[in-house]
Amino acid sequence: MSASWRLDVVDLEQLDIFASRVALSLKSGDVVTLSGPLGAGKTTFARALVRHLGVEGEVPSPTFAIMQRYETQRLTLVHCDFYRLQPDELDELGLDDALSEGSLLIEWPERGGDWLPADRLDITLEDAEDDTRRIDLAGHGAWGPRLERLHALSHFLKGTSFAGAEARYLQGDASTRSYARLFGADARAILMNSPRQPDGPPIQDGKPYSALVHLAEDVTPFVAVAGALGDCGLSAPQIHAFDLDRGFIVLEDFGDLVFGSEVARGADQGALWRAAVDVLVALADRPPPETLPIPGHAPYRLPRFDADAMLIEASLIIDWLWPALHGAETPPTLRQEFQDLWRPHLEVAAAADPGWVLRDYHSPNLMWLPERTSIQKVGLLDFQDALRGPLAYDLVSLLQDARLDVPEALERDLLDRYCAARSAQSESFDSHDFRRLYAVLGAQRNSKILGIFARLAKRDGKRGYLAHIPRVARYLERDLAHDALGDLRAFYAREFHASADLAPLAL
Repeated sequence: MSASWRLDVVDLEQLDIFASRVALSLKSGDVVTLSGPLGAGKTTFARALVRHLGVEGEVPSPTFAIMQRYETQRLTLVHCDFYRLQPDELDELGLDDALSEGSLLIEWPERGGDWLPADRLDITLEDAEDDTRRIDLAGHGAWGPRLERLHALSHFLKGTSFAGAEARYLQGDASTRSYARLFGADARAILMNSPRQPDGPPIQDGKPYSALVHLAEDVTPFVAVAGALGDCGLSAPQIHAFDLDRGFIVLEDFGDLVFGSEVARGADQGALWRAAVDVLVALADRPPPETLPIPGHAPYRLPRFDADAMLIEASLIIDWLWPALHGAETPPTLRQEFQDLWRPHLEVAAAADPGWVLRDYHSPNLMWLPERTSIQKVGLLDFQDALRGPLAYDLVSLLQDARLDVPEALERDLLDRYCAARSAQSESFDSHDFRRLYAVLGAQRNSKILGIFARLAKRDGKRGYLAHIPRVARYLERDLAHDALGDLRAFYAREFHASADLAPLAL
């Protein structure tokens, strides 16, 4: 597949902005070529691109050295200038090795013979009037749809107040979404780039996993839920601009004080987590409406967190971690036994204490906003998969954080704090029933997470998640210790008897 895009009358400022947008799209294994006559701006663009990848200091031209290597946090970039390259020197450059380690930016690519790969981005610059230039882009192979996406992104930003903003890449999460920080003349913002996800293979009733467990497939839920949480008086990011069809959002920038990194820097974990618990207490008193408005669009209906979705999520542990521990496929009879044990617990949980379920309410998605007051000190992110369901789910997400340790004593104290506050809110709140619900949903969530981490390691090669398995297994053990979960406790003891510390080694 190929795609093309032309930009006319590009001055130096616009060339720099364009370079920042291309930098957002780069990934390891990319080849980008720069063509055009001397003085057309190839080296100027290359220097801007290198700088927007995070390289500070001088960016020399590689005309005489032929290759200049740059190490950045995201990737390794090798800037090549083939202007003085002799045909017999090409094999000596080690281009294939360089490409296996990062990306290549090549000036004068026509001197590279037939080495250029089929998947690449070609950029041609030509002089135009009044010290401007014309830029033609051609995306070949896998770069075709990526260039179309880059073109759509630039078109979207033109219609916002950040049309001329510099864009700097931000590290994302395990999803396919990508993020950038926009630096406008007077303000900053975050750009979310979230193309609609294609359906995965059907796994039950002809539906993919995402549909069965009600995962967001586009940005519509994020926009809708952000507005609703803001109406509740919480610190969800304001939406400055959005395109539901193409999957772009410009949203408020909460800064860099993520809960997890703040704890790593020595912040008081108890103080942060108490503030986050207080947000959930406030949210319990503000139930979600059936539908959430979206300006200029049809309202969004918030899905329900039903027992079927909970069961499919919990089953990830039997589908992915069990085979890794036992070295065999999960027997159908064992999977059925697992589901038969879980279903009665989940049918009760799905109907209990309903309200907001933000779903991933834990340290990577919580921001500390010290300049704000009360519950607005906690900034909320990554809530596009929100549901209507049992309120205990978000509390267990917070107090049994999969990414960092929450001491058991702190968990107990904050669970007591939450129950006391809910009791003060409503005479109908039953602390005993809630604690049982907390244990059930904790066991469900941690089973799901262990399965997801095993899947990320086994299927996707993301072995960094294995480091979290022992922690999550310990949380699961706490949950299964509840008196109401004796049947599940016996099953897990029988089937997942291997040490949690050995589980990562099996993957």
